[in-house]
Amino acid sequence: MNNEIIMVIIIMTILLVVIGWLVYRRSVKIHHRLQMNEVFTNISHELLTPLTVISASIEKLRAQEPQHTKDYALMELNIERMTRLLQEILETSKSQAGELRLRVSQGDVIAYIRETALSIEPLMYKKGLTFDIQCNPQSMMGWIDTDKVDKIIYNLLSNAAKFTNAQGIVTLKVWTNKDFNQVTIEVSDNGIGIPANRLKHLFHRFYDGDYRWMRVNGTGLGLALTRELVFLHNGTIHCKSEEGKGTTFTVTLPIGKDAFTPSQIDEQHDFDPTKPRKTIIDIRALEDIPEQLVTPTAYEEKEEFYNILLVEDNEELLMLMKTLMSSKYNIQTATNGQQALEIIKTRDLDMIISDVTMPEMDGNELTRLIKSNEDMHHLPVILISAKTSDEARKESMLIGADDFITKPFRLGDLELRINNIIENRKRIVGERAATEEENKDRPLTADEEFILKAKECVMKHLDDSEFDRDTFAAEMGASGSTLYNKLRALTGMNINNYIRTIRMNEAKRLAESQPDIRVSDLAYMVGFKDPKYFATCFKKDFGIQPSEIIAKAQEKSAAR
Repeated sequence: MNNEIIMVIIIMTILLVVIGWLVYRRSVKIHHRLQMNEVFTNISHELLTPLTVISASIEKLRAQEPQHTKDYALMELNIERMTRLLQEILETSKSQAGELRLRVSQGDVIAYIRETALSIEPLMYKKGLTFDIQCNPQSMMGWIDTDKVDKIIYNLLSNAAKFTNAQGIVTLKVWTNKDFNQVTIEVSDNGIGIPANRLKHLFHRFYDGDYRWMRVNGTGLGLALTRELVFLHNGTIHCKSEEGKGTTFTVTLPIGKDAFTPSQIDEQHDFDPTKPRKTIIDIRALEDIPEQLVTPTAYEEKEEFYNILLVEDNEELLMLMKTLMSSKYNIQTATNGQQALEIIKTRDLDMIISDVTMPEMDGNELTRLIKSNEDMHHLPVILISAKTSDEARKESMLIGADDFITKPFRLGDLELRINNIIENRKRIVGERAATEEENKDRPLTADEEFILKAKECVMKHLDDSEFDRDTFAAEMGASGSTLYNKLRALTGMNINNYIRTIRMNEAKRLAESQPDIRVSDLAYMVGFKDPKYFATCFKKDFGIQPSEIIAKAQEKSAAR
């Protein structure tokens, strides 16, 4: 009997130790989580302070230098975005720590939701979306926490805009139940949809930040925070989605006073439905940005400039980069990889600079297609990414990227990379030419055969002043953009410069070997219509007038 009692005591002791250990581990985890929440909260608050200083400084500069309103508006927009992200982190930290509090007040709920949605309308239009708001009834008094509802509406609508392509439709429907004590908010789109295997994880914190399959960026906090805010408001949220057809989120919130505890009710202050809270971001800031930031400024292309294609889905950054770089390069733009491919097929380009994470086709896939295509693989590609890990860089470089730059970056650093790649290409072309001279008897490579054929084609049309890019490309059996890209990669020259270089070299040879030739005849023989323009080009290329070379040739001939 004593042995049985001892055994029971031993088992009970073991159980108590195990339970104690589990309780201790759980308390350690909770403590660690709370510490991490505190760290995130402190960092967010520390970042909000300098953002406030920067914002105030921009306001001062805007007043002092009104001519730069466009630039200041762009700065302010991005400060607003950073503030929204930091406030999202703060709200998430409060939620994890159980510190989120509900404070409802009375007002016109339907009007408030409509006004909040209207403040986001410019974002929809800017992306080329149709935004439809349907409210029935148009007005309904009720009790809500405007801070929480503002964030719910913003997150759902911005999420719909993010995953809907241009010319798509986003719809907001709002209605009440028959007892008028509950409001339903439905946000639907005809965007890319969500795969079934991801739907069950959609509201998990950080899971929805895995957006690589969607080719867009995300923090992984928005939908998780939205659900927590809905639950805090004693509501429900559901999602229905079909991949390739679109997504619908349905939120139901109680608006009757009896749905909330006395400590949650503010009876002293009614909310104003015409003034949505500026808790996350005031999308109306977009309306302050002049059209030049959205509509590209027309820049005169210069033949001596290199032609660069910028690919970036953030239109403000894209237009800003174009504005700053157009004084040194001819800039083309695209907002995704698919659009970039179409431009590469039709435009003369010397380099591609692309963001990595984009909708429709990302930068890595674009690079892979460029480098695996015989007509495009000569084009250098610089990839830009917000991902700073060695793995991200390695992945891009293995695909074939010529360089990899992480955000944020200095424009001067980017220009240095561009110039280094271009200079290296020129040096390689020069070394290849010297090597070819030394190895005349070996079999020609495909690139060497291409250049030989190109030179023969130009020589065949040497005296044809109408010989142009289209004729050249047709006889080479290539498109104009392919011919341009190959010539630029193999010789460092564009089509016009290549044709002119061959013509001028041949003109110099003829001037040195035919002392009786006239300058006008020489010009016509190499395809120039205007002898004066020919003489100007000749002097620019060789530092001497063609008449002087002819005179020297005459002296040599007379001395024989």
